[in-house]
Amino acid sequence: MKKTVLSLALLCLSLLSWAQPQGVGQPSVLPDYKDVNYAGDDLEAHKLDIYLPKTNKDKYKVIVLIYGSAWFANNMKGMAYMSLGKPLTDAGFAVVSINHRSSGDAKFPAQINDVKGAIRFIRANADKYKLDTSFIGITGFSSGGHLSSMAGVTNGIKKRTVGGTTIDIEGTVGGNEKMSSKVDAVVDWFGPVDMSRMENCETVKDANSPEAALIGGSPADNMDKITLCSPFSYVSKKCPPFMVIHGDADNVVPYCQSVYFSEELKSKGKLEEFITVPGGQHGPVTFNEETFKKMTDFFIKEAK
Repeated sequence: MKKTVLSLALLCLSLLSWAQPQGVGQPSVLPDYKDVNYAGDDLEAHKLDIYLPKTNKDKYKVIVLIYGSAWFANNMKGMAYMSLGKPLTDAGFAVVSINHRSSGDAKFPAQINDVKGAIRFIRANADKYKLDTSFIGITGFSSGGHLSSMAGVTNGIKKRTVGGTTIDIEGTVGGNEKMSSKVDAVVDWFGPVDMSRMENCETVKDANSPEAALIGGSPADNMDKITLCSPFSYVSKKCPPFMVIHGDADNVVPYCQSVYFSEELKSKGKLEEFITVPGGQHGPVTFNEETFKKMTDFFIKEAK
């Protein structure tokens, strides 16, 4: 048991180090609103930060931002802005960087329940925080790419059953249940999206994997849950438009994950662009000025 816990901790640290771009320091600006609790409790995991552009407007269209951590972290919203946020505020968007419960705090679908609760909170409190919710985009990297993609592919889906397992996707985190958790566009940065093919692009990983911790059991013994936590399995013509970005030298989340996902999105007419970064790793090289511009241009286009 101790060896398993240690191996998971080391894996988490490895993934966190890979999830950040090279040469990025602390955010050059502080949030306009920091540590806002979106769930009405005292959990660190239920806090968000709001960064507004440095322009004089009454309100700003919104991008929700989710960090990567292999679902092991519950307090890395600052790192998320450090990684991806500034290009978005520079492009004129309000960036809402959110925490969510870790796989150690609660098992899936708690994480997507948190994301949807945060989006409902944003809509319910838009005037207070100068947010224009006529457009809410979402983006994230690694496990944050997974949760961003889940938010997009489950627009309007409250519950889902696969085999003998039913999950509540929407949840009730924070209330505001009359508000929608819909998102209007998604940029997925190298997210794990098909948990049934994470090992050698063919099958599930073992019981020590991050996805095992996420669902609370061995993937091979819980295939219904594996399907339910895989955005790939929800893709339909009702999804919002997607952009997918992945480096072909990623040694953490297999590049084929984004190949499969992009093909499925394209088949439903929901893929705007799949960007392959030659030599791109799990953050380094993949995060660059060109891919940042691709992301902001996509959101600007979809927000019009």
